[in-house]
Amino acid sequence: MKKLIAAALTGALVLGTVGTTVVFADDDDKTITVAASETPHSEILEQAKPILEKEGYDLEVTVFDDYVQPNEVVESGDFDANYFQHIPYLDSFNEEKGTHLVNAGGIHYEPFGIYPGTKDSLDDLEDGDTIAVPNDTTNEARALLLLQDNGIITLKDGVGLEATVNDIEENPHNVEIVELAAEQVARVADETAYIVLNGNYALQAGYSVAKDALAYEKSDSEAAKTYVNVIAVKEGNENSDKIKALVAALKSDEIKDFINEKYDGAVIPFDDSTEDAAAEDTADAADTEEAADADTDAAADTEAAEDTAE
Repeated sequence: MKKLIAAALTGALVLGTVGTTVVFADDDDKTITVAASETPHSEILEQAKPILEKEGYDLEVTVFDDYVQPNEVVESGDFDANYFQHIPYLDSFNEEKGTHLVNAGGIHYEPFGIYPGTKDSLDDLEDGDTIAVPNDTTNEARALLLLQDNGIITLKDGVGLEATVNDIEENPHNVEIVELAAEQVARVADETAYIVLNGNYALQAGYSVAKDALAYEKSDSEAAKTYVNVIAVKEGNENSDKIKALVAALKSDEIKDFINEKYDGAVIPFDDSTEDAAAEDTADAADTEEAADADTDAAADTEAAEDTAE
């Protein structure tokens, strides 16, 4: 209460409270306010503070324990950004709430992995083996895509992150996909050849993504690009100097090293170089096509001129 009275006397704007912490707005352009989940998001942000200090910015991180307020405080302008969500959730929130939040930069993803069950190597896969996967829509699709990436099954074209077992087109080893609640998958490791887990359940089961996973989602996989955790801001602010500085700090080598050392593969820095390369390839292809069209037009003009001269 004393803090609230003091705020009123000094003219500071009180936004509300998060737990026992009073949250204030700050109009200073050199202050970056970010709403975040505790793990791993706020931990990563804390490591970015010294980097941003060198650039003249003061990073203020407030931890929220829900997935609604962090978006609301960015939409209202009370916070500059948030860091807790992936793009499908962001898009869904915008559609449902009518907010105008955009992705300012992908920072990390938490990979799905294939882990040993009764077999310790994918090379040991045999006809009729069983593989346990989560049965909820999103996680099952990610699991099936990972199996496809490793040559175990082939899915119908275009099913992507809506894939189900009904979309398996080729199953050369006739593997049996065992669908279970996500929290149950690790418990059948002694009964199935392999299990497919997302990062948090792998950690809970005592698995190290880096040391134990037989295969896991790569940064250029469809799932990683889709479920990358992003810095979200209100539309129009994504190109501001301080948001660019924040994203650059979080994508720096120092932060990548911290993530790799701290989380042992359960959290992986997102590498968007593949997407950039793809964009460049698309641009190059467009330039080539445009040049070809120009050459064709020039040839046609020349031919027309020659016909006229004759």
